Amino acid sequence: MGLFVACGLAALFMLAMQVSNLASLGGDGNSYTVTAAFENVGGLKVRSPVTVSGVRVGRVDAIDYDTSAYEAVVTLRINSAYNAFPDDTSASIFTAGLLGEQYVALDPGGSLDNLAQDSRIQLTQSALVMEQIIGQFLYSMADKDKE
Repeated sequence: MGLFVACGLAALFMLAMQVSNLASLGGDGNSYTVTAAFENVGGLKVRSPVTVSGVRVGRVDAIDYDTSAYEAVVTLRINSAYNAFPDDTSASIFTAGLLGEQYVALDPGGSLDNLAQDSRIQLTQSALVMEQIIGQFLYSMADKDKE
């Protein structure tokens, strides 16, 4: 009976690790990192997915703040199986669904040179913050009522 309970607890632990993405916390030796600067990262978190055409190719490794440029610098860890992204690739922060988690989507460019270890993605689009959009809408409606 004790062995059965121990196996059940081990299975639940493995399931919890898979669901919470903690299984890949130690880092992947077969990957490379690139950085991208954003004006606003919204609710982006470390370990958020990095996708291309809906396919997960990596994860967010770190989010830091550049005090000289006043921007958030996001470090992306890309699986080395996907090592042929052009160096003019763009990065955007999107939300999965209406209230889902945020992720970084890469859009490959057309350059013949590829991103390499410690490259920087120059073309970025920050996250849309719902509060700002609603505020702009309400402000424009108030201006419309004054006319």
